[in-house]
Amino acid sequence: MATSVSNVKTDHASRYLQQLCKHWSHRFSVEFDAAAGKVPFSPGNSLDLAAEPGTLIMTLTVEKPEDLERMQTVVADHLKRFAFREELDVAWTARV
Repeated sequence: MATSVSNVKTDHASRYLQQLCKHWSHRFSVEFDAAAGKVPFSPGNSLDLAAEPGTLIMTLTVEKPEDLERMQTVVADHLKRFAFREELDVAWTARV
């Protein structure tokens, strides 16, 4: 198991959380509200989202550490597509 976290500064955290969850709800059993969401990509891979004032917190967990970088890129690319009106800094930090 490998986990990484990205704290993305934005005034639209709740909007982006909901857009990401709605987008992936067509393929996965997503659960979300305006403040939190969970996207279970597979039994061992998931994305937890939390919207706080000024910050979108994304926690990515993958079963195979070798998949972490690819999944980080997938999540960041989707977020940036939804946030095309602003420049977001998506930096991931490994969590032990």
